[in-house]
Amino acid sequence: MPYPEQMVAPMRAELSSAGAKELRTPDQANDFFANKEETGLILINSVCGCAAGSARPAVRMSMDHSLTPARFATVFAGQDLEATAQVRSLLGDVPPSSPSMALIKNGELVHFVPRHMIEGREAAAIAEDLTLAFDEYCN
Repeated sequence: MPYPEQMVAPMRAELSSAGAKELRTPDQANDFFANKEETGLILINSVCGCAAGSARPAVRMSMDHSLTPARFATVFAGQDLEATAQVRSLLGDVPPSSPSMALIKNGELVHFVPRHMIEGREAAAIAEDLTLAFDEYCN
């Protein structure tokens, strides 16, 4: 059962205030992946404080880098169930992981940061890893 919206609203706002588009339906997820021309970053958000508490700030920090994806979106695992399932299906053979981050280029997954690469790490270190991927793929 999803957490009450009033509990997750601040976690949603942390990303939407940084410019993330919320993918709340399967159609919105399909639309995000349909754009084959621009790079995109998707954060599969989570209530889990141990990892998501670093993931959200890391993504916000990374979006201040000189080179960033053209598009930025988020889907909330455990909340937007159908949209999350659709995003995961579009990522291919990547095991479900939340929170996690996916960098898309030409409609294909080019970089993935699973939960185990987030958990226990400082947001700045995660952001640094993301910006290295941006430098490689967002040109």
